[in-house]
Amino acid sequence: MRLLPIHKCKPGMKLGKRICNEDGVILLNENFELSQGIINRLSQLGINLVYVQDSRTDDIVVREPITDNTRAKAIPIIRSNFRRLMADSGIKKSVNTPFLDKQFREIMSMIIDDLSSHGEAMIMLTNMSVVDHYLYQHSLNVCIYTTMLGMNYGYDRDALMTLGLGSLLHDIGKAQVPFEILAKPGKLTDDEFAIIRKHTEHGYQILKEEPNIPLLAAHCAYQHHERINGSGYPRGIKAEEIHEYSRWIGITDSYDAMTSSRVYRSAMLPHQALEVLFAGSGTLYDQDKIELFRNHIAIYPLGVTVTLNTNETGVVVDLNSSSPQRPIIRILQDAEGNELTQLYEVDLSKRLNLFITSVNDVSINPEL
Repeated sequence: MRLLPIHKCKPGMKLGKRICNEDGVILLNENFELSQGIINRLSQLGINLVYVQDSRTDDIVVREPITDNTRAKAIPIIRSNFRRLMADSGIKKSVNTPFLDKQFREIMSMIIDDLSSHGEAMIMLTNMSVVDHYLYQHSLNVCIYTTMLGMNYGYDRDALMTLGLGSLLHDIGKAQVPFEILAKPGKLTDDEFAIIRKHTEHGYQILKEEPNIPLLAAHCAYQHHERINGSGYPRGIKAEEIHEYSRWIGITDSYDAMTSSRVYRSAMLPHQALEVLFAGSGTLYDQDKIELFRNHIAIYPLGVTVTLNTNETGVVVDLNSSSPQRPIIRILQDAEGNELTQLYEVDLSKRLNLFITSVNDVSINPEL
């Protein structure tokens, strides 16, 4: 299958991967045949990339970092707890009456087990979802990304459990923010942005006395928008004053926000988001953490269309975990744009004279 921009999809194409809503409910299943009306509707809903079937790339299999079973259990637990907090917005809870289910620990354990069995897993854009409420899927994505990075960094299971819970619940304070502000399809006013910024403090207050949640997870909610040069919020603290877990989450939270469709803008491709993160390396984010992130992210997701410096066009069919910037490409078109009858593959890690110049017609920064 291939990952195509929605504007390049044609009626009659069949989906190679299902499309779900934010609650994980399947809206369009694999093999669904696209019509122009459906293509238009997906575009209106903010889906700008879809996997479609293509006989030339039908051997590409995109493996999810967590199982369908784990995802099916995680999303309802995240949703029910966030919605309960929304319904109880402003309520003063008793210390003896926890808001959050202890099921979060069970979910976190399942996520760690799934990622541990994934081998040389890399962070890859795979989830195609229509955003109804951005919080739920974003929380799970950030948890997956951060836990995967924590594994590669060398944290033990106890540390991964705390880091994972902190990342899973980092935005829980947004449950106390009016929905009309969270879902506003346009630029926030200064007053609205000030309300949004309060979510870090709300999150800390919600989590700090939860018996089922480590106190450090509350600090992750509190600090994930702090930046190492002191330009973040809520306190403007710097560098080592920010807990290491929060500095990891700051990176993955920003990355997922940029690569997810929102009500007010389309998603960036991974290489575009990585350029933005690298621009903040050493000022907003720790340089060593950004570099580890780059080394474990699939900058070019499986199935994405790329153009080489030779002007040949192909599709990413495999990743090189030791060199994420140089995947294996199946060439589909020659330099003149003619479709090839005899396809062939080039491993960019072995052909150093070749490099990717654009992804889905979007130019890239060769320094990545």
